[in-house]
Amino acid sequence: MAKIDLDKLDLKELKALRKDVENAITEYEKRKKQEALAAAQLAAKELGYSLAELLDGMNGPKGKGTINPPKYRHPENPAMTWTGRGRQPAWIKEAIEAGTGLESFLITED
Repeated sequence: MAKIDLDKLDLKELKALRKDVENAITEYEKRKKQEALAAAQLAAKELGYSLAELLDGMNGPKGKGTINPPKYRHPENPAMTWTGRGRQPAWIKEAIEAGTGLESFLITED
């Protein structure tokens, strides 16, 4: 590989070189990914599958999973709810300290 004397290049030439190197890296990565994809497709085909069949369902939602519905509701402000998981909200703590039972905040299906 030819060695470039960077000290002899001016700013414009250095920036052009950087752009060329970034483009070369991008193209190299793209080419390697295509080669890997082709190899994966061939391996799947040799086993009697398509790559799509093997990957089906693997790209599902990523995150914490299901959202739990609220289990408790503030009696005066229905917008304030709690699932019963995690830290208790202040309004629950205050009510319990005042002697109100947690079951009085349960959301019932009427």
